[in-house]
Amino acid sequence: MTLNPHPTYPAAGHYVLRLRQDALPQAGHLAGRVQHVSSGECGDFVSGPELLEWLTRHAAQMQRRAGE
Repeated sequence: MTLNPHPTYPAAGHYVLRLRQDALPQAGHLAGRVQHVSSGECGDFVSGPELLEWLTRHAAQMQRRAGE
């Protein structure tokens, strides 16, 4: 599979990431909230893997909804 070297980024793929004040990204401690711009759906996370899990699950849900 070859990825497009000049991809487009539709608004449906935009997320806002808010880190908590006590997050220490340089030490690998991520905590905060992520929000999908188009739908307003959001989720809290307390680790990097939890953030990636939420994003992966949400993106898959959005693709399924778009295909309906």
